[in-house]
Amino acid sequence: MTASSITPTVTPAVTPTVAKGLKVALFAACYNDTMWPGTPIAVVKLLERLGCRVEFPQRQTCCGQIFTNTGYAAEALPLVRGFVDTFAAYDAIVAPTGSCVGAIRHQHHDLAAAAGDVALTRAVDALTPKVYDLSEFLIDVLGVTDVGAYFPHRVTFHPTCHSIRVAGVGDRPQRLLQAVRGLTLVDLPHKEECCGFGGTFSLKNADVSIAMASDKARHVRETGAEVLVAGDNMCLMNMGSVLARQRAGVRVMHLAEVLASTEEDPA
Repeated sequence: MTASSITPTVTPAVTPTVAKGLKVALFAACYNDTMWPGTPIAVVKLLERLGCRVEFPQRQTCCGQIFTNTGYAAEALPLVRGFVDTFAAYDAIVAPTGSCVGAIRHQHHDLAAAAGDVALTRAVDALTPKVYDLSEFLIDVLGVTDVGAYFPHRVTFHPTCHSIRVAGVGDRPQRLLQAVRGLTLVDLPHKEECCGFGGTFSLKNADVSIAMASDKARHVRETGAEVLVAGDNMCLMNMGSVLARQRAGVRVMHLAEVLASTEEDPA
């Protein structure tokens, strides 16, 4: 996937002048890059439409969260070094995953410090403030909520646990969705509850995970939404699989894909 091969399709409602001159890197996250490449492609389309020049560093790998969360700190440390080496030269690193953004912000420093690597700890501390969830970058850096999107559907939004409790994106995704032309945003009952994925939790505690996802699917159906949107594809996979088995008729889509949608280039 190369950013240069994707061209903007429509002039946005607002073109932030701050975007010009920013050297922006896309951190796709390994699971998006391998399983849902449409999401990082949508990020590039969206940011280029808003005037950003986006690069996709080919050396990027996993952020290390999988190792860290399961207790393999030594195995995660080379990935922290790799992240710093890959992205240090950029003004901003944008990722369509609150989970990985949260891990980078809260785990990379601790891993480097625990290893006693002072130089790496300093490098991590210098780089981490440049790492943004997509919704943060749009609102906090570019200063835009209306991104020129068009998506004429009834939508409900699930705020994933990591994006809210770890990355701290707040209500930024909902504010972006509210500004999309044609979109009707309906509140998701019990939205603060976990969908049951939780990384390896869904593997180690499958029965509990399925029960949680089933509750979430029931709440989604109660909204009458056509599309369930979230900022993390792994959570969408978990909820979407239950909705599919229930033949609920509800699609799941990443926030980036909705925001990249236009009348000329619909999602």
